[in-house]
Amino acid sequence: MEPVVTGVTMKVAVLFLVTIQLRTDVTGAMEITSSGPQTIRKPQWDTVNLGCTYTPGSGDTGELDIEWSNLSPDMTQKDKLILSYTGGQTHHYGDASLSKRLRFIGDPKQGDASISFSDVRLSDTATYQCKVKKAPGVDMRKVTLVVMVPPSVPKCWVEGGEEKGGTVSLRCKSSEGSNPLTYVWTRETGGAIPSTATINPQDGELLIRNHTDSNAGTYMCEAENAVGKAQCKYELHAYNPTNKVGVIVGAVIGAILLLLLLLFLIWLLICCCHKRRYEKEVENEIREDAPAPESRPSSRASSLRSVLGYRTHPGVQYSSVMNNLPSIRESGRSSIYTGRNNGTSQPTTAGDKPAPLQYDHQYGYPV
Repeated sequence: MEPVVTGVTMKVAVLFLVTIQLRTDVTGAMEITSSGPQTIRKPQWDTVNLGCTYTPGSGDTGELDIEWSNLSPDMTQKDKLILSYTGGQTHHYGDASLSKRLRFIGDPKQGDASISFSDVRLSDTATYQCKVKKAPGVDMRKVTLVVMVPPSVPKCWVEGGEEKGGTVSLRCKSSEGSNPLTYVWTRETGGAIPSTATINPQDGELLIRNHTDSNAGTYMCEAENAVGKAQCKYELHAYNPTNKVGVIVGAVIGAILLLLLLLFLIWLLICCCHKRRYEKEVENEIREDAPAPESRPSSRASSLRSVLGYRTHPGVQYSSVMNNLPSIRESGRSSIYTGRNNGTSQPTTAGDKPAPLQYDHQYGYPV
């Protein structure tokens, strides 16, 4: 019986030693000890620390190699190496604007591979991986960074009226802010929010039906997301309903007065047009009734024709030579007066030659 007991004891001892050895190998491997959240949300332009502390195994004797990478969401694409520590030196990769915002927080050789990421932007949203390798040990940790825009100061207003007995819609809206963005209404004065009111946290509406004096007071809306919050206030009143019949009657009377004014202006315009047309017609009639200017004789022959009786001139008396010719032949010495020249008469005889005609500057032709 003793050999059997001895054999069983030896087998148990061997198994115990193997278990201890396996445990020693497991606990002695490279291990990243950071235990922070796997997803970090930060507001834009803030600074975030991505933790990656590690403990090497007793058998890890190789050269320390630390890598930080931006993992691609597409499995078919390469990951982007952004920062590394190897051979006792730090190396940056990629865009210079990104490189100057990344740095190791502590000494990577002392078990801290955590990095600081400053001035984070929306484009920095990604999953980052810390890989610590010290042959033969190696371990990795992933952290997702979500950069968000905090909500801007919202605007509070009421849609519709604030009349008693009606429906009041209080609205709240931020012009900026990353989703998911929620709105919460609270009442600062006047008690709690009415039990009949309904709140929509997505679009920021507070709907109050059958509005009364008891609902009046100061209401506050708070816009909030994972990285910030902002508030606005609104003073709600309760007004008596307006007389809609009076408003309609006033609007109708106003429209009628406006129409009458328009007709009066059109009438004035028509009167002005008729007045101008009448003045033009009177002016044309005056021009037509005016006497034509006297035409001046164009030649000595025309003057002679006027003297001989073919044409007369107002205010001057002429003697017709043609009518006196028979008497001249009979008497032979009849006197002929041929008009006035400078206020004197010049007689002529039948035997003598007739006196020559002289140009009269007063009348414009010879006499």
